[in-house]
Amino acid sequence: MRVLIVSDSHGRHENLREVIRRVRPDRLIHCGDILTCQPQVQAMSDCPLDVVRGNNDFGTDLPNDLVLSLGRHRLYVTHGHHEHVSWGLEDLAIVAAAHKCDYAVFGHTHYPTMECVNGVTLINPGSISLPRQPGRKPSFIVCDIDKNGDLHFAQNYL
Repeated sequence: MRVLIVSDSHGRHENLREVIRRVRPDRLIHCGDILTCQPQVQAMSDCPLDVVRGNNDFGTDLPNDLVLSLGRHRLYVTHGHHEHVSWGLEDLAIVAAAHKCDYAVFGHTHYPTMECVNGVTLINPGSISLPRQPGRKPSFIVCDIDKNGDLHFAQNYL
């Protein structure tokens, strides 16, 4: 199974459309700031879509967070602004562990990140539309789930 993880599209779909075409995911996780475009993203992805509310997702009824089972792991999905990820990742690791998750994916910073904090692997795909890291390349994560249920994350750039 192949899972595409993106964040912070901010209503701009050109890059997301291209990534979906390339990756052909079986499932899509969006870590927030999708704006009111969930129906359009669902239509272009043609696979199950999980979305959380970002700090710019006004007027939506999206959840603030989700706990998903992927393979033999639990994944905490959030935008990250409630966990103060702009100031550090410790709060996010604590919240994910409290939900019995060994992975957490988040957005908000527009900066790709993969690191382990207190036994929880924290992954930010960066922004598919408005990147902020040096070089400012739109970024996303591809997670392949192998036959044993293990997760294999790969950071990718357009």
